[in-house]
Amino acid sequence: MEIITFSAIKGGVGKTTLAFNYGEWLAKNGKHVLLIDLDHQSNLTQTYNIYDNQDTVGNIFLDRGKVKIHEISAYISLIAGDMHLDDIERTIENKTNKNMFLYMWLSDNYERLNLGKFEYIILDCHPDFSTATKNAVIISNAILSPITPSEHGYNAKFNLEERINELRKEAIDYSTRKSYVTTKLFFIANMIKHNTRSSRELLKALKGDPSVLATVPEKELFNRSTLDKNLFQKWLKTTKHILINMNFLIVWTKHLMKSRKNYKYFIHVLITRILNTCACEL
Repeated sequence: MEIITFSAIKGGVGKTTLAFNYGEWLAKNGKHVLLIDLDHQSNLTQTYNIYDNQDTVGNIFLDRGKVKIHEISAYISLIAGDMHLDDIERTIENKTNKNMFLYMWLSDNYERLNLGKFEYIILDCHPDFSTATKNAVIISNAILSPITPSEHGYNAKFNLEERINELRKEAIDYSTRKSYVTTKLFFIANMIKHNTRSSRELLKALKGDPSVLATVPEKELFNRSTLDKNLFQKWLKTTKHILINMNFLIVWTKHLMKSRKNYKYFIHVLITRILNTCACEL
């Protein structure tokens, strides 16, 4: 199992979009993926039209109640985000094991919830270095952090590196002095535009840096991918209800239509109306 966290100190860098697309890509390649939404904005969760306020990821940090794993598809499952996760973090602030809740939950539920069936766990964090993010860092094999061509984009790289190194020193097994933080930190240059000075300067600064895995250009299609996921699912839902009745209408109308010409015309009109209805729903 590989555990990968998408984290960033700065917001608006495309973190959730990258996490979503990476998870979908893995699933399309036959990998079983568990997505865990650790952002109290719950954007990743809402991308899949899930709006639960019970049995969410918050229960992991409260150390009580059930945690529901939503089966999105044959290859993708999701633990929903909690819109009050930031409040929950404040309530556990003084607990000595506050950074180990996710580690302990995985250990306690690995067999009971059959977590071993997942080849990848992908975590999407809030843009900060809060308790939830520290929990994610401790269990991860790799951290992927997007950086963008902006005034503070490049500086955020060093900020995150420093925070993780500090956590590496803090989160240790006191009997062995070994750190629980074994993750590797990598960066993705995101939202790169070929015709802007800021993009060229960022790419120049990152040139030759082995921790930078890839460069992702600014593309509207990519940015809209999480939105289009919602639109596509809504279209499927609408179409499903229409098509359920379509077979009945065709069979019923076939008996009424004596003229083959009229029957073909009716089917043409019916299909046109279906497509128009879908467009209106969207």
